[in-house]
Amino acid sequence: MIMNTNKYDILKLDNQLCFSLYVCSKEIIRKYKPILDPYGLTYTGYIIMMALWEEDGITIKELGKKLFLDSGTLTPLLKKLEMQGYILRNRSKKDERNVYIRLTEKGKSLKDEALSIPDKLLCTLDMDMDEGMKLLNNLHKMMELLTASEDSQ
Repeated sequence: MIMNTNKYDILKLDNQLCFSLYVCSKEIIRKYKPILDPYGLTYTGYIIMMALWEEDGITIKELGKKLFLDSGTLTPLLKKLEMQGYILRNRSKKDERNVYIRLTEKGKSLKDEALSIPDKLLCTLDMDMDEGMKLLNNLHKMMELLTASEDSQ
């Protein structure tokens, strides 16, 4: 079989999985901004809140692992969420190296308000539910592949 492609086609941006994921990530976050602004949340603040709604009272280290964020990135975000009254940070009395994050009543009640956020985002995309679920499943498979090597170390 003779391929009529330039050997450098592999280096085109449109042929790069990483670039497509990068653009999608940036654009999804941009679409979230007007939806999250009324709550005073950035996208990263929103995913922190979602993680805490799943499991409240975890350490910064556990939260960082769940969100693939380091403590240097998390700390200023957590300070902002604390100033907004969504969370409390408490140093462990048993081991002062551990800081636990807990939702306040305001943070817990935000969960009910946030129920509309996924639908609002879907309304900005021209994608039906089946397409969205297939894409999500494929992205989960990719996440598993990408993180499998980290888990085995």
